[in-house]
Amino acid sequence: MGATEQIKSLIKHFGEGDDERFISSALQIAASEAQKGHTALAQELKSLIDKARTKRNQPFADRSKTIPILPSQRDLKELLDVFQPVIKLKDMVLDSNTRSSLEKLIEEQNNWQLLRQYNLQPKRKLLLIGPPGCGKSMTAQAIAGELGIPVFIVRLDGLVSKFMGESIAKLRVIFDAMVNHRGVYLFDEFDSIGSHRNQGQDVGEIKRVLNSFLINIEKAQSNSIIICATNLPDMLDKALFRRFDEVIQFPLPSEEEIFTMLRRQLQAFEFAEVVDFHSISREFLGLNFSDIVRACEETIKAMILSGKTRLQTQDLIDALSKRK
Repeated sequence: MGATEQIKSLIKHFGEGDDERFISSALQIAASEAQKGHTALAQELKSLIDKARTKRNQPFADRSKTIPILPSQRDLKELLDVFQPVIKLKDMVLDSNTRSSLEKLIEEQNNWQLLRQYNLQPKRKLLLIGPPGCGKSMTAQAIAGELGIPVFIVRLDGLVSKFMGESIAKLRVIFDAMVNHRGVYLFDEFDSIGSHRNQGQDVGEIKRVLNSFLINIEKAQSNSIIICATNLPDMLDKALFRRFDEVIQFPLPSEEEIFTMLRRQLQAFEFAEVVDFHSISREFLGLNFSDIVRACEETIKAMILSGKTRLQTQDLIDALSKRK
């Protein structure tokens, strides 16, 4: 691909809001400059790309703008981080059952007024279960992106207080905000407040927070979407499960899903040899999506730093092996 086509591709991906392909195109330009002997420029480009990637990889990185919270709502500032993501379901690699469940929720949310004419409620309370790095938090972004609403990340460190009753009051503030500020409200690492109430090691305030959460989620009638995510479902109090419209499992990626993710992450680049992605995908079953993405990034960086313009299969295998 010539320099002109690379620049066209860069602008195209920027216009589409496709962050991954935009950065891939930028890395390709850096690699091209390295091959031409423009080492300083290539290193500068790589440094800028790394900084951009770091900012966008922060949880729910601000893909357009941060949603302001009014000064009169200071309690919310301490309890919620708010972002407007642009990622959508098409940007995710999901198994068919998970994708179908999420698409159904989006369909119901887009037709909530029609459903309410028949005294029906759209799905809006989800419990996401699965190992780290398998797409639970990213799903909250994708749902918000599909519906054009912000993501409100509940800061659990700000929610739980040592003072009796204060945590419950803060939780009430969050549920009140769901009425006034429609969005996707994410309780990540939910097991930290949703653990069994009969666990002897739990402090009393945690138990009160859980009881309050059960009452609030049962009564919640806002147009907002509540998503709780956990890596430790066995720790959750059993009373929680029936409070959700749906419990969605996020398993580790299958061989086919690893194959799809590898091809998607590396599609902007050529390999120096023919690559058997199916064999690689089979060999590295057990890795999560986050591991795969980082391994692909390392492979691209290795190409740039070596001054080459094509990826090396062994670099990819080495990067994946470090995470197995």
